[in-house]
Amino acid sequence: MSAATSSHRWRFFRAGGADQVSIESGADLVHLGELDPKLWVALACPVQGLEADEATLRLLDADGDGRIRAPELVAAARWATQLVTDPGVLLRGGDLSVASINTATEDGARIAAAARAVLRDLGKPDASTLSVHDAMQTAAVFAATPFNGDGIVPVARIEDEALRAVAELVVAQVGGVTDASGAVGVDATTVASFFDAAASHVAWWAQGESEAATLLPLGDATPTAVAALRAVRAKIDDYFARTRLAAFDARAVAALNRAESEYLAIAATDMTITAEEVSGFPLARIEAGRPLPLREGVNPAWASAIATFHAACVTPVLGADVSVLSEDAWQRLQAHLAPYEAWQADKAGASVEAVGVARLREVLGSGARAALEALIAQDAAREPEMTAMAQVERLARYQRDLVALLNNFLAFRDFYARTTPAIFQAGTLVLDGRSCELCVRVIDTAKHAALAGLAKTYLAYCECTRPGGERMTIAAAFTDGDGDNLMVGRNGVFWDRAGRDWDATITKVIENPISVRQAFWAPYKKLVRLIEEQVAKRAAAGEADADAKLAAAATTAATADDAAKTASAKKIDVGTVAALGVAFGALATAVAALAGYLTGIFALPFWQVCLAFAGLLLMISAPSMLIAWLKLRQRNLGPILDANGWAVNAPVRMNVPFGARLTSVATLPPNAQSSMAVKYPEPPSLLPRLIFTGIGIAFLVSLLAHFGALRAFGIEPTAPPPVQAPVSEQSDAAGD
Repeated sequence: MSAATSSHRWRFFRAGGADQVSIESGADLVHLGELDPKLWVALACPVQGLEADEATLRLLDADGDGRIRAPELVAAARWATQLVTDPGVLLRGGDLSVASINTATEDGARIAAAARAVLRDLGKPDASTLSVHDAMQTAAVFAATPFNGDGIVPVARIEDEALRAVAELVVAQVGGVTDASGAVGVDATTVASFFDAAASHVAWWAQGESEAATLLPLGDATPTAVAALRAVRAKIDDYFARTRLAAFDARAVAALNRAESEYLAIAATDMTITAEEVSGFPLARIEAGRPLPLREGVNPAWASAIATFHAACVTPVLGADVSVLSEDAWQRLQAHLAPYEAWQADKAGASVEAVGVARLREVLGSGARAALEALIAQDAAREPEMTAMAQVERLARYQRDLVALLNNFLAFRDFYARTTPAIFQAGTLVLDGRSCELCVRVIDTAKHAALAGLAKTYLAYCECTRPGGERMTIAAAFTDGDGDNLMVGRNGVFWDRAGRDWDATITKVIENPISVRQAFWAPYKKLVRLIEEQVAKRAAAGEADADAKLAAAATTAATADDAAKTASAKKIDVGTVAALGVAFGALATAVAALAGYLTGIFALPFWQVCLAFAGLLLMISAPSMLIAWLKLRQRNLGPILDANGWAVNAPVRMNVPFGARLTSVATLPPNAQSSMAVKYPEPPSLLPRLIFTGIGIAFLVSLLAHFGALRAFGIEPTAPPPVQAPVSEQSDAAGD
């Protein structure tokens, strides 16, 4: 149902550029499913990486996919509001009041009884409230009992030694399951799987015993004979197939025996009897109708397997004097052992075969199955208690955390109210004389930065470490001050929400405007940096040139006398004179241009001089300030959270006043006293004094010229331009 058709009256507050719903009553929780999803600030968030109880988040994650979605929160609110007499108690948070549980419903009565049992087991029968810790403690104790309602009996908890041995056998053969206490045990499925397999295997074995004369023609040696036959069956079948083809067409014999070139390729290598190349050749030389030799002329790679086959299979069935095997004898030999192979193919209960038939018969006749099933049934009988215990913990968690989560999901009330940090705020970073409260955990810096850059926010990614090897990465938003001293490698300290301090080092920076004030000075700072870079380059070039001249002087030291004569003969360097002339000419031009500009300035009234300087500053800084102002208006938390797996559904803007609250710049305490004396002051510099003196003289000259005090020097005061008479008056004057 959409908000437009809902009969419930919702209240909204305006923050971050969007209307956000305010959860103010139990009725809001009851009707949560009626709120239009388009009005939710977020539609999904991850389970991990948030400053909230992860166990509660996993309870809310009904499908277990690691993400909480809006329908799951709606389902949680519906479940919790039905189990309390007044849904408004959920807004208070804190511990669960036993009296607030709605005993009018079957589930509520069962949960209330379980809650009282919890308090009784904890030695607090008169307590009226139950905390999440109380519920967890009792649930852990209950899970550790031999019978805890999960239908699993831990092997170690079985008191009867013989029965415990059978349970261990079940776990070893078909696998075990983990009990709520964490111990390995058996359940109805594993017990049935083992005993059914054991019964099938014993029945299969009994068939073999009853038909032993047919199934075991060689007695106990039959399995060995069959294994030897299987090892060479494919190769012998291949041999007789080749002889039949040779009998069909004699021209095929050469090809069936492999080409000579193949033997030449093998002969060029170091051969072994088990070489792969040899094993692929026929079992013996192919001729039409030729029987298979068993002792001589056998492929060396198969000689050992054929010898085993002859001893274990041919000799007992056909006789020891048989040295060759015809195709007819081969078929009779297979038929002789076929019943055993068919019996083996129908083998049942292979999963428990390793136990042995004797032990399986003993277990089947011991009544262990019925005893284990009775223990499992006894454990399962306590399932309602276990379910009620789990629901007590769930309701206690929703009492404490549900509304807090809604205030960070349905709306970002905590983030904008700033009474409690939002669940995505990981802590506070102190660096460069500022404390940044908007810090989020980051798993993959590169992946996060690819999307977070759209937030139009200055972000510093920091690698945080603690003694013992703990590490994590955060992204801190700088929303006040400037970014002049924020660079990769700078160190700070990060305090997480638990109050633990971490060493933080900047590893990556996403630059965006931090304030309009910073943007005003940005062009001048860039100019200063450019001048510094140019001066450094010129100095480096000058140093290199000086080094080159020193090297040249060293190489010409031997001809110093000739050089001196040449220098004395050429008193004046024409090139030098020309260069000096050009330099003085350029300097004179610059001075003349500056004098003309100053004359024009001085000719203006004083207030116009002030406006001229102000306009010049504004003209330089205005583009930078405008861009910064536009970006600061677009500063948005959404991409920062989306990069962490959130699905932010509404604008979450951070304007300049709010940004100043998220980042605190260092200031002196209100009652602090500061001495004006500076320890180790910088030596006085002449350049700033000259600049300010020049500006002061310019303003003084302009002021004196304006009031006519400089007539003696030929500078007249500025007069307003004459007002021209209308054209008609000028015409009349001309006529007169």
